[in-house]
Amino acid sequence: MFDNANLTALKVAARRFGLHAADRLITFKRLVISKDGAGAVEFAFLAPILLALYLSSFEVTVGINLSRKISKSAGAIADIVTQQDSVKKSFLSTMLDAAASNLAPYEPQGMTMRITGIKIDASSTPKVFWSWDQAGGRPYIVGSTVNDVPGDLISPDSFIVKTEINVPHTMLLFLSATVQSEARTLNIKKTYYYRQRLGTEIVCSDC
Repeated sequence: MFDNANLTALKVAARRFGLHAADRLITFKRLVISKDGAGAVEFAFLAPILLALYLSSFEVTVGINLSRKISKSAGAIADIVTQQDSVKKSFLSTMLDAAASNLAPYEPQGMTMRITGIKIDASSTPKVFWSWDQAGGRPYIVGSTVNDVPGDLISPDSFIVKTEINVPHTMLLFLSATVQSEARTLNIKKTYYYRQRLGTEIVCSDC
């Protein structure tokens, strides 16, 4: 049997337990409906995506700028060569420095270049007259037909110069730590054609 003192103690303990349970329930409800810190959580999810988009935009901008410079370099070299009536390997090799100066402030590593003299015969067939590459070799067979000459440049008994520049461009920032450099490297190639300025053809004596 419980006396009055025990009953009073039990009532007090029950009341306290009920208050504690109610407090816990209120705290849980507040936690569920609370929006404090929601912005921080959302930012934590979005930050990597935003960073990736920013770096991708930066890389695309750099690539486009470099592509324009390569195109400008190819045109400038073709323009210089077509102002000559004859050339040599020693002269053509200086075009590498000309291209590098046009590509500044970029420092192209592994840049390749091909310069080809193309003679168009009386039947309007463009054929290789001579060719040169950055290694001093002859990339195309003399007399072989060139099939990619723009139609508006083909006219009987004329001469054009074709300049090709290829620059490997490695994306430095985007996914640089997780992707191998080979997968991040793009080859940007530009080709330019120009008509001769002097005489009827340009001769390369040692190509």
